[in-house]
Amino acid sequence: MKKLLLGWPLLLLLTACNKPAPTEVPPRPALVSVVGEKSGIDSMALVGQILPRYESNQGFRINGKIIERKVELGSLVKKGQLLARLDPADSQLTATAAQATVTAAEAEAALALAELNRQRQLFEKKFISASVLDIREAQYKSAIAKVAEVKAQASVSNNQAQYSSLTADRDGVVTFIHAEPGQVIQASDSIVKIADTKAIDVLVAVPESRMAEVKVNAPVLIKLWSNQQKAYAGVVREISPSAESATRAFNVRITLTQADSAIKLGLTVGVKFSLSASQSATGYLIPSKALTEINGQTIVWVVDSNNKVQPRPVVAGPFREDGVLITQGLESGEKIAIAGVHILTKDQRVKPIIEGAQ
Repeated sequence: MKKLLLGWPLLLLLTACNKPAPTEVPPRPALVSVVGEKSGIDSMALVGQILPRYESNQGFRINGKIIERKVELGSLVKKGQLLARLDPADSQLTATAAQATVTAAEAEAALALAELNRQRQLFEKKFISASVLDIREAQYKSAIAKVAEVKAQASVSNNQAQYSSLTADRDGVVTFIHAEPGQVIQASDSIVKIADTKAIDVLVAVPESRMAEVKVNAPVLIKLWSNQQKAYAGVVREISPSAESATRAFNVRITLTQADSAIKLGLTVGVKFSLSASQSATGYLIPSKALTEINGQTIVWVVDSNNKVQPRPVVAGPFREDGVLITQGLESGEKIAIAGVHILTKDQRVKPIIEGAQ
């Protein structure tokens, strides 16, 4: 019986030794990039848009019905050029009625003057009292004031008759139209928008972390996305005093000093700001998506010789359109993960896939 009891542990041990070994987890594919040589950065590149410095909304100053539109979207216009017209019938009738009121008031004033002269003659002959003469003089003055009042009203009516024609207030190009014949509009409705083509700006949003690198009157280099071969000179003209609430970026306006026919409103451009010696940096340029943060430290995942990823603390320098400059923590030739970095773990085995490799 004792031998039987002693045999059970031995049997269990042999059974356990016969269990299959656990299957090794296959390496996870990981997109990696090879760290290149050190490079310097002496400029900041951002994306901007070409906009007019001056752009005005224009509308009629009276209510009415549009009977004619003389321009189209994109039309080049000169100052004083006719843009649209309202039906002038009502305003002309109002002006005619106002002029008739002026004529009647002038007739009343002439009658009051004649009556005053007769009363003066009677007063000289002692036929009427001074109080009667004073009443006639007051009536004459009232008639003169009435003439001045109705003339002013007639001037307003004449102006309103002229307001039935909308003319351009500047040279430029029509960038917006909301006017069709037959449309009834209200005074001050925006009908046409005209952009000044002589003064062209580039609007660029600068992150608040890079505002120290932007100064008024600083020179910049501008290139059209549609034509990277030609560069244009510009000067920082205006810096917004406050950041946009949504983007936390500051709007900066740059004046183009040598604009030509290739510059079109609304085009996308690249804007390069030159940095001072104290702002320039040297390091390894890597994709910004390779950066992550662990316990408050900025790190990248480095693939070692055993194809295992290791977290490496780094010091990030300036950010650019094409990546971020790492000033400390990396060496040339190292492989770093550039996708899914937030789900990697220390010593995790990966299958490196070089970015851009076929």
